[in-house]
Amino acid sequence: MLTLKFIQENKDLVIERLKIKNFQAEDLVNQILDLDQKRRSTQNSMDNKQAELNKMSKEIGMLFKSGKVEEANELKAKNTELKDLVKLQNDELASIEKELNETLVQIPNLPHESVPAGKGEDENVEVKSGGEIPTLPEGAMAHWDLAKKYDIIDFELGNKLTGSGFPVYKGKGAKLQRALISYFLDKAIEAEYTEVMPPLMVNEDSGFGTGQLPDKEGQMYHVTADNLYLIPTAEVPVTNIFRGDILSSKDFPIKMTAYTPCFRREAGSYGKDVRGLNRLHQFDKVEIVQFQHPEKSYDTLDEMVGHVESLVQSLNLPYRILKLCGGDISFTSALTYDFEVFSVAQEKWLEVSSVSNFESYQANRLRLRYKEEGEKKPQLAHTLNGSALALPRILAALLENNQTEKGIVIPEVLRPYTGFDIID
Repeated sequence: MLTLKFIQENKDLVIERLKIKNFQAEDLVNQILDLDQKRRSTQNSMDNKQAELNKMSKEIGMLFKSGKVEEANELKAKNTELKDLVKLQNDELASIEKELNETLVQIPNLPHESVPAGKGEDENVEVKSGGEIPTLPEGAMAHWDLAKKYDIIDFELGNKLTGSGFPVYKGKGAKLQRALISYFLDKAIEAEYTEVMPPLMVNEDSGFGTGQLPDKEGQMYHVTADNLYLIPTAEVPVTNIFRGDILSSKDFPIKMTAYTPCFRREAGSYGKDVRGLNRLHQFDKVEIVQFQHPEKSYDTLDEMVGHVESLVQSLNLPYRILKLCGGDISFTSALTYDFEVFSVAQEKWLEVSSVSNFESYQANRLRLRYKEEGEKKPQLAHTLNGSALALPRILAALLENNQTEKGIVIPEVLRPYTGFDIID
């Protein structure tokens, strides 16, 4: 979240910049400033009363020592009344601070100055494209038909076992899935990311730290008995590794990668856009996360975009990179690039990665700070993450774009992992 100090010092900037996200912040910003003023006033009044109490306590002791018992008791009664007032003000202060924090988290992150205006995904800006769109043989199929033809993914069995959006990968389909995971992890490790294997469930503090809570509960599966949440992405547990820590500027960059299953309720999703692998409730993804010095985070963002691009290129998939407009960028992101690959059989672009810089927005929620050498006061770090890559739509595009009359050809970079070069 934005810091209170930043909002105080940049009220007009916050209001104007958030208009790019189509977010009208003026009322909330004024409410925050009013609550802060109220908090300061209450704190000041309470401090004055506490100082008066301390002075009164000394006077009471001196009166008792000098034998002025009646005067001491009268002052003691006033002392008790004042203590009750301080307690009431303390409770009021806690209530104000709670409301202030609840209001602060309702303010989105400011978009980077390069974020284009726009109301939705149709106004995202293509910044780069690459790869060649293949010509498919006559009678080419969508991946859900290919999956059935070659018996590599069973959507009906997944529906029987769990429900819609939980496919079962079989035979060469399972091995191809595993091959993609291993390949993406190996490429991340080559790029000096440290692999971690985080828990698949997180607590409320972790959900709050990365911005999934308090307002995105409906998008996550909630284990109510233990008040834990199944992770929607490895971003959540991995970014929370340093929650509450103070790092050294020498530690940067910190680069981590993780493979995890991801779980998303995707409530309200329906129609052709969710068929097959296009939108699942459980899917596999390799995530890359970086913790970086604020002065270097945008260079790091470019580096992460380059890493994802190299993966897509190595799979010989036609792709495009989009800079998300204000109306499509997430609540917590300052700047996001989406990667899409073209599915020839479906004749549509499929999103396979988002790479984002959150600047200090998540770090403030996480209380993740760092110190410069020789400096006493810690500063907020910057956090970044990206899908490298999300598997379902990558797999869908690979199956569809590489189908031939003889079978589905496996990209060369994956053959050492699959042990076969064709699904037939």
